Amino acid sequence: MLIGPTEYLQIAVDPLRLAILGRAAVGPVDVDALAAELHEDARRVRREAGRLVEAGLLGRDWRLDRGTLRRIAQALREEAPADPVLLAGPWSADEARVLAQCFSGSRLVSLPTGHGKRRLVLERLVQEFEPGLRYSEREVNSILQAFYPDHTTLRRYLVDEGFLTRAEGLYWRTGGRVEPPQPGEGA
Repeated sequence: MLIGPTEYLQIAVDPLRLAILGRAAVGPVDVDALAAELHEDARRVRREAGRLVEAGLLGRDWRLDRGTLRRIAQALREEAPADPVLLAGPWSADEARVLAQCFSGSRLVSLPTGHGKRRLVLERLVQEFEPGLRYSEREVNSILQAFYPDHTTLRRYLVDEGFLTRAEGLYWRTGGRVEPPQPGEGA
């Protein structure tokens, strides 16, 4: 049986099944040893491991089926639309469509290789930095990690493209669109 992301989450949220999957990630599961370690009844561990086999998460050899996990991860990325907050702002309809393709929820799925699309993604990311404020490298990394695990690449591209400037260990925003203040927000 092939399961989808929702079914995977329903199966994996059980602590015992999660422990079995964790053990299977490093090698074949020894049900009796795992039951003893967890102070669980071996029959229950065997039954839950059997459910994981039926779901396609474990092979008959009691090893984790990494291919199934990859398919589930891909489906999760494809299912989650971009967070509408990311798409709000000074973007044209075409730009918003490109951004929606690059993000899943609030996470950057992959950094586009094409210069134009990558520059648009970087321009969106620089919106997270307040003009006029100085940021330490640690603060920049923290902000960028919320979007993409390779924050150093994002930081380098932001500097290379002129969206951020760096001097004496501090960064500040020097590029990207700035929306005019809305009525009632001040000057």
